[in-house]
Amino acid sequence: MSKYLSEIGWIEIKGNDAEIHAILFTSEEPTISAHQPKIVENLTQQLNDYFLNGNWNFDVQLSPQGTDFQLKVWKELQEIPFGKTISYLDLAKKLGDEKTIRAAASANGKNPISILIPCHRVVGKDGSLTGYAGGLHRKKYLLELEKGIRSPRLF
Repeated sequence: MSKYLSEIGWIEIKGNDAEIHAILFTSEEPTISAHQPKIVENLTQQLNDYFLNGNWNFDVQLSPQGTDFQLKVWKELQEIPFGKTISYLDLAKKLGDEKTIRAAASANGKNPISILIPCHRVVGKDGSLTGYAGGLHRKKYLLELEKGIRSPRLF
C-alpha cells in the first residue's frame, strides 16, 4: 500500500508489482507498506503530472475486483473522453439497457480505482454533480481540472 497527497486530499494506492487494484480518496493519511512496487512509483509520477499539469497520460495496468456487471461498467467509464461527461442514463444506454440505470449508478459508486477509471465523469441528466464516493468537492475539482478551468500550480 502506498499514499499520495493531492490538492484535494490523501489518496491510498493498492497494488502489486504488476497492477493497480485500488486508488481511493481517504480522509486520513494512509499507512504505507515497506515494499513499494515500481508500478506505484510510476503511478505517483503520473498523478503528479495529472494534478500539476492536467495531463491524462496514465499507462499502468489496472486490475479492479468486482462482479462481471461492475467490470463492464468500469470498462465503459474508461471510454469517456478526457474533459467530457456523460449522464447516468447515457451510461446505462451504452451498456445496452437504460433500465439498468440504478445498477450502473451503483457500480459507478463502487469503482475502486478513482481518477484512472473516471467515475467522476458521470453526472446527472441535467448536468448536475450527483454522487461521488470521494465527495462532491473532489468530483467538482477533477472535472474542472480536466476541462482546464482550474489552472495547474505554477510553483
